[in-house]
Amino acid sequence: MNDAFKALADKTRRDILRLLRRGEMTAGELASHFDMTKPSMSHHFSVLKQAGLIDSRREGQQIIYTLNTTATEDLLAIIMDLFSRGDERSDKGEAT
Repeated sequence: MNDAFKALADKTRRDILRLLRRGEMTAGELASHFDMTKPSMSHHFSVLKQAGLIDSRREGQQIIYTLNTTATEDLLAIIMDLFSRGDERSDKGEAT
């Protein structure tokens, strides 16, 4: 799960995830939204894939990326759990 938090720490990677919420996109389509080199974009895709937040498949010369909704839902559940447990401790007067 640390890989997922590392992936989300970067604004570009969060923006990639936002774009993929609309549906699958090619690497070129995603890259067109950013002013950076292909190797930089590849690095961001790699970090997101390693974290399990996106999936990819090759179709001819293109790589198609999709949001891994199961992983993002699991991550959201963990984050919500962290905040809800913090609220419970605060309500009981415990330090968070």
